Amino acid sequence: MLGNCLCRGLLLLMKNHRREFDFLKKNVLSLGKKDVDLCKKESEWKRREAALQLEVQKFKERTIYLEHLLGDLQSRPSGLATADRGSQGQHEFGNSIYTDFYRQGSSSYFKLQGELQVDGARLFDVDASGKILLLARRVPMMGGSHVLTKMSLIPPHESEDIFLSPGIKIIKDLHISPTNGRLALFASLGKKLSVLSMESNNVILSYDLPAAAWSCSWDLNCSHYVYAGLQNGSLMVFDMRMTGSPVESRLGHTNNPIHTVQSLQHISTLPSGVKTVVSASSIGMCQWNFGGEEERPFLIPETTNQGVCISLAYCASSDDIVVSYRPRVEMSNEVVSQPLLTPSPATGQGVLGSHLHLKRVGSNYERLGVACSTVSDIRLPKSSIIYRQNQKPLFATGDEVSCGLILRELPSFTVTQRLRSHQHFIHDVKYTSTHSQGLLGCLSEDTVQLFSTKLS
Repeated sequence: MLGNCLCRGLLLLMKNHRREFDFLKKNVLSLGKKDVDLCKKESEWKRREAALQLEVQKFKERTIYLEHLLGDLQSRPSGLATADRGSQGQHEFGNSIYTDFYRQGSSSYFKLQGELQVDGARLFDVDASGKILLLARRVPMMGGSHVLTKMSLIPPHESEDIFLSPGIKIIKDLHISPTNGRLALFASLGKKLSVLSMESNNVILSYDLPAAAWSCSWDLNCSHYVYAGLQNGSLMVFDMRMTGSPVESRLGHTNNPIHTVQSLQHISTLPSGVKTVVSASSIGMCQWNFGGEEERPFLIPETTNQGVCISLAYCASSDDIVVSYRPRVEMSNEVVSQPLLTPSPATGQGVLGSHLHLKRVGSNYERLGVACSTVSDIRLPKSSIIYRQNQKPLFATGDEVSCGLILRELPSFTVTQRLRSHQHFIHDVKYTSTHSQGLLGCLSEDTVQLFSTKLS
C-alpha cells in the first residue's frame, strides 16, 4: 500500500518536472528565436542606416549642384534658353533628370557626335584631320600592361593596340604633334620621354631622364623641339635631330612635380630663336625662356598665393590661359590671398576651388577674371580652352558634382552649356578643330564622348 502511494507520488512529481522542463524549453527556444530576430533586425537597421546615409550624401551633392545651377541661371541674361530638346536630349544625374542648356543664338553649341567604349584609359588626344583617336591605357586583363590604342573616328571605329616595354610604366602626358599628325609625344614615370610613329606604331625615339616625367609638350614654333616637365621640378629641352643629351636642362623654383608644360607662340619682343614655355606646379605658373641669357624661370605673380595649382589650360590662337586651384591643406607659414575653403568630408568628392583667367599681352600677363568652382581634392584634372573667331573663348572643364562637362565663357566664366554627365569623373578634356568643324572630347573611366560644332 505504502509502495503504491510512493510510486503514484513519484510519477506525479515526474510529470510535474516534465511539464516544467517542456515549459522552460519552450521559453528558451522562444527567447533564442527572438535573439535571432533581433540580430536580423539589427543587421537590417544597419543596412538601412547605411543606405539612408548614402541618400543623404546624394541629396547634399544634388543641393550643391542645384545651387550652382541656380547661380548660373540667375547670372545669365533673360534671353537665354534653359533647355535643349534636340539631339542632346536629357541627361541623368543620380535619380533626377537635368537638361543641357546653352546660350541662345550661339554658333558654338556642341552636339554629341558619339560615345566610344574604352577600358582603363586615362589620357587621350585627337588628330581631327586624320580622324584618329590616340589613348593611353592600362589593361587589367593583361597584368596591368600599359598600351597606346589608336582608334578610328570613322565607323565602325576600328582600333589597334601598341604594346610598350615594361620600363615605360604609367604614361602621365600625351600629345599628337600639332604640325605633323604622324608623330605623338608621351611622358612616363619610367623616366622616359618618347616619340611614337603613328604610321608604323613604333617608338622611334626615347630619351632617358634623371627623374620621372609628369608632362610634355611640342614646340609650337619649331617642330624639332620637345619639352619634358619632371617630378623633381626641373624642365628639359630636346632637339629630335639630336638623339643623345638634352639641349638644355634647368631647375625650377621648387622640387614639386611639373604637372603641365606648354610651349607658347613666339613673343615678338624677345630675340629671335628664344623659345618660351610656361609650366605649372603646385606653387603656380612659371615662364621659361630658352636660348637666351635668362637662366632661371620666373613665377607669374598673378598665379601665386591662390592655393594649390592643379591645372593649366592654354590657347595658342588667342594667348588665353586658365589656371585652376584647390585650397591648401597645410599653410606652412605661407600667406594666402584668398580665405581657406572648407573641403568636403568625403575624400574624392571635390572641394570649392577657383579658376583664374589670364591673357598674355607681349611679355606680360593680364588678369581678366576669376571664378569659384568645385574641383577635385585628389586629382590633377585636365581642361581646355576653345577658340572662337570673333567671339569670346570658352573654357571646358569637368564638374566634380555632376561628373559632366561644363563650358564657360571667358572672362566672365558664365556657363553657356552643360554637356551630359558620366558615371565617373572626367579624366581628360581635349579640343581640336579643322576648317569647318570643332571637335571636343572628354574621357571618363570607360567612355570617350565626342562633341562637335560647326565653325563659321
